[in-house]
Amino acid sequence: MSTSTIDLRQPSTLRAAIISEWTKLRSVRSTMWSLVATSVFTIGLGTLFCWAFINRPHRDLADSFRFDPTSRSLRGVFLAQLAIGVLGVLVMSSEYTTGMIRTSLAAVPRRRVGLVAKTIVLGTASVVVSMISTFAAFFAGQAVLSSGGVNASITDPGVMRAVIGAGAYLTLIALFGLAIGTVVRRTPGAIAALFGIVLIFPLLAQALPDPWNVDVGKLLPFNAGQAMFSVRVDPDLLTPGQGLVVFLTWIAVAFILATGLLTKRDA
Repeated sequence: MSTSTIDLRQPSTLRAAIISEWTKLRSVRSTMWSLVATSVFTIGLGTLFCWAFINRPHRDLADSFRFDPTSRSLRGVFLAQLAIGVLGVLVMSSEYTTGMIRTSLAAVPRRRVGLVAKTIVLGTASVVVSMISTFAAFFAGQAVLSSGGVNASITDPGVMRAVIGAGAYLTLIALFGLAIGTVVRRTPGAIAALFGIVLIFPLLAQALPDPWNVDVGKLLPFNAGQAMFSVRVDPDLLTPGQGLVVFLTWIAVAFILATGLLTKRDA
């Protein structure tokens, strides 16, 4: 059997790899700081933006009519994605930087098993922190907005789906970062690649002539992810379901490339 093939008859191998990856993840200081930053940005900035809207001078009826309280309370996600994306990159790239990757591969010679273990551990930690943060951001933001009578309820149409979608988006960004970190291997280059794909590509797409700017832009990870936590769906852009499928496609391609390179390249 190839050392890069997962043997499903030996679940203890994957279990041991997961335990090892969890130990490494929680023992690294950058992990805690990245997850704390994700929560602070998501909850703190979302609440701050809601407070700014309520206390903005010269707010008229038209502002309230166009206002999306759910979107306002989730705006911290746009900065939080950078913190959790960097965490995803570091889970793999830091091992290449320190040389720890040789020890990891010696302990778990089946490289695909090691990558699956990292994905499970990172995904679990990310989804827990992300979901708690997005729900906390929503309820904190709506508590602020309630003083102005423009708050939303979690039972309103599309609201629960948007809050869950925001948490899912942050989780997927972390996994996307892991895949990019596996491909690039070096932390600065991997972070630059992640930021370029997530942040720069949408700006470049906007420079394209009509209708390419819309047709291309909506298929990029950031815009597809944003559709996942939008309450008011733009008819020219993706629906939440389509956004999820597109983003998952980006991640699948990234992991296919990462798996291929991980099994072929030397440590």
